[in-house]
Amino acid sequence: MSTYLALPAEGAAEKVGWLAAIEKSIDSVFQPVTEVFSNIVFVPITIGDISFPAVVLWLIAAGVIFTFYFGFIQVRGFKTGLDVIRGRYSAKSDPGEVTHFQALTSALSGTVGLGNIAGVGAAMALGGPGATFWMVLAGLLGMATKFAECTLGVKYREVHPDGSVTGGPFKYLPIAFRKFGKIPAKTLTGIFAVAILFFGIAGGNMFQANQTFAQIQNVTGGDDGFLGSAGAALIFGIVLAALVAAVILGGIKSIGATTSKLVPSMGLVYVLACLFVIFANLDHVPAAFGSIFTGAFNPQGMAGGFVGVMIVGFQRAAFSNEAGLGSSSIAHSAVKTRRPVSEGFVAMFEPLVDTVLICTMTALAIIIAGAPSFQAGMDQVQAGDGAPDGVILTSDAFATVLPWFPVVLAVAVSLFAFSTLITWSYYGLKAWEYLFGRSKASEISYKCVFLFFTVVGTVLTFTQVLNFADAALFVCAFVNLLGVYLLLPVIKKEMKKYLADRKSGQLEILGLEDEEMESSTRS
Repeated sequence: MSTYLALPAEGAAEKVGWLAAIEKSIDSVFQPVTEVFSNIVFVPITIGDISFPAVVLWLIAAGVIFTFYFGFIQVRGFKTGLDVIRGRYSAKSDPGEVTHFQALTSALSGTVGLGNIAGVGAAMALGGPGATFWMVLAGLLGMATKFAECTLGVKYREVHPDGSVTGGPFKYLPIAFRKFGKIPAKTLTGIFAVAILFFGIAGGNMFQANQTFAQIQNVTGGDDGFLGSAGAALIFGIVLAALVAAVILGGIKSIGATTSKLVPSMGLVYVLACLFVIFANLDHVPAAFGSIFTGAFNPQGMAGGFVGVMIVGFQRAAFSNEAGLGSSSIAHSAVKTRRPVSEGFVAMFEPLVDTVLICTMTALAIIIAGAPSFQAGMDQVQAGDGAPDGVILTSDAFATVLPWFPVVLAVAVSLFAFSTLITWSYYGLKAWEYLFGRSKASEISYKCVFLFFTVVGTVLTFTQVLNFADAALFVCAFVNLLGVYLLLPVIKKEMKKYLADRKSGQLEILGLEDEEMESSTRS
């Protein structure tokens, strides 16, 4: 996820007086509300000298429980997932809007972002190299959570007459909670929808727009560059909104087509850069892995020792891959399939790519590059002066081997932010439809509101609004996982039937029958 309890950087350009006054006024209204709300959502659990949000334990516990309940599906379902992504068991006549691969990239575009780049740097400054080990473990556990919630997202989705799909928690939570009564079920699902909608407009939109402008302005000369002039942020915001509109007005099919090209491309550039840094320092790789494992169980100078570094790793991973929040199941529910659990196998690759692959490569690059700012960042944390800017640590690490890479990183961050923005526009739309009904007029109204705040995000930074949005998103974790627990038997039944059909070859037969029927029709 591209935001995770992070304060956005102020737009680099100096705001005129009346804009600053608006920003300050709105922040002052939200500040007391945000403080109370955040204290409730992120109520801490204290172990020794370490305090961490209870929501992190809630997310990690779910990953552990689901892993055992489904018999380590991350391992035994790995090859099945690869086959499904490749389209081996798919048929053109399957209901839905996008392919398995497009559904995966659409969901990944909402999770892969600043959290993977800046979050890793921050985690290592806070917990040392050992935090990486616990991030990877949390990512592996999160695969089981994604499997569960995304299976449900497809299982209870609604395919409309025009072929469009509405799915995710908005469909399976009312079914999970109906044993509590109609009103509690609607109330809990409504709370989830409001939280997703608020975050989609603020954290998933304004924050991304703000960071995109700030990063591009930074590499083009800052306040003295051509984007440092008065009005540049507004013009940039309008252009960005127009680019977003060109994608989101086409719906999930357009979003899927865009992200299926954008996400692999920008991911490949970033991974290649990581590999370049790693291979340029190949002799340091064994020592880097050694520091990760040693630091995980025997951290030096870390407050809280072993428990402290474990909590840091788990917390950053949980805030990065969104496993348990239910948001990704909205994108996955649009997949073309007749078998809901097939998308559960695909969804497992989200945390694998997001946390296990990208975060590990980032961590290795930071460790073996040995950038001075990394040790300085750890010293800053141990001195009690707060955490350093994670993206700077990552950028400096790459710059030790690739002096020109900070510019490439700025472009990558901008593309990550853009892909996150368009994906969260879709999540927000589904929440809007749940709350206000589904119609063309309602959809246009939402998209106009969303695009308006894209422009606002480049001009203004409502810090307290974004803090409130971050807290709102994690309300989803409590509601969503409770619903998933209640529907675990349904998922297990789907899983057993699918794996049995795969073993017997029945899945292959269904695909061939569809191809033969299509060939007969053409003849």
